[in-house]
Amino acid sequence: MTTTPATSAIGPDFNTPVEKRYFEDYVPGESHRYGSITVTEADILRFAAEFDPQSIHTDPVAAEQGPFEGLIASGWHTASVMMRLYADHYVSSIASLASPGIDELRWTRPVRPGDSLSIRTTVRAARPSRSKPDRGLVHTAVEVLNQRDETVLTLTAMNLLRRRDAA
Repeated sequence: MTTTPATSAIGPDFNTPVEKRYFEDYVPGESHRYGSITVTEADILRFAAEFDPQSIHTDPVAAEQGPFEGLIASGWHTASVMMRLYADHYVSSIASLASPGIDELRWTRPVRPGDSLSIRTTVRAARPSRSKPDRGLVHTAVEVLNQRDETVLTLTAMNLLRRRDAA
């Protein structure tokens, strides 16, 4: 995979760099875009061989006859690319405590060899914890987009983050 430098915001970024972000920096309604990672045929074949050995992901010749008329990345591969961009650019390395999960994961369009993927994040909600005042919960809408700005994956991420006031 080919990645861009870790500081690659596409458009406006947070006022606080990712290595200094706390719960308070995630403001509902704010949207940011980061990327990109280019997915190669070799990447698709390598990931699928290890984690999702279906012919649409592992066999370019058989994939031509399949429902997508060509090789496509596993949805889990696409989710892994999303996670790399999310971890590098969006979620704080100093304040992240854990994630209780994701909601509404959807693969909306196939990812093909040569596609360059980026993410767009939109803070949907951020609320301090009622039981643990040193942290808060952030809900983020995440879209993975290809080089044509077509959405290929959507999900809602949840992250527990330390509060600056409690740090």
